[in-house]
Amino acid sequence: MSTDVSRVVANDDLVDRRVLVVDDDPTVAEVVADYLKAAGFVVDVVADGFAAIDAAARISPDLIVLDRMLPGIDGVEACRRIRLHSSTPIILLTALGAEEDRIRGLEAGADDYLSKPFSPRELVLRVQSILRRSVTEFAPESVLRRGPFQIDPSARVARLHGRELALTVREFDLLVFFVRHPRRAFSREELLPAVWGWTHGDPSTVTVHVRRLREKIESDPTHPALLTTVWGVGYRLDIEERADELA
Repeated sequence: MSTDVSRVVANDDLVDRRVLVVDDDPTVAEVVADYLKAAGFVVDVVADGFAAIDAAARISPDLIVLDRMLPGIDGVEACRRIRLHSSTPIILLTALGAEEDRIRGLEAGADDYLSKPFSPRELVLRVQSILRRSVTEFAPESVLRRGPFQIDPSARVARLHGRELALTVREFDLLVFFVRHPRRAFSREELLPAVWGWTHGDPSTVTVHVRRLREKIESDPTHPALLTTVWGVGYRLDIEERADELA
């Protein structure tokens, strides 16, 4: 794993954001921390799953980089427990290449994953990409009111029938994309660059996030009425195209 941090570029809007790194390999943890610090982040490091849960509650990091294989409890279980009380973005690091292992991490609530061995620079870019979505870089956007949804992209608040939804970063971005493009079917390959910003990646990432989003917006997630499957194509949000003010 390279230790040359000279090519890391800091993003002024993200300087001093706090990142929690969880890895029991001291070398990996040190290299990851060095790269993140070079990018302007404040970094905390812990070495096991229980310490990760404690630190996530105690210091309220802006993002967590979480290793899949940890002593105590593994990263997937730690992710699941953190997600019970927090929507903090989580990037899972995994040495397990099987699709089922990646899906388990995403289903536990991870927003993103990187397979080991990975480039520390790529990890920094992933961290910056996720955190950029949580800051307002431009003029405030208008509130979206379509069908039963009311979404404030600038405040990153989404409501369904007036009830605020507890969404992770990726779930929020996915919902906003669909609300902005109602009644249009998108394939998983189209959603990856549009929502994740990936030119390539595992389409199962989209599948899992759609499933998680359905659990939060559908009355019966097993029979979705809003975010429906278009067989042979992908997914479609079935709401009216015109902007409807909520009562």
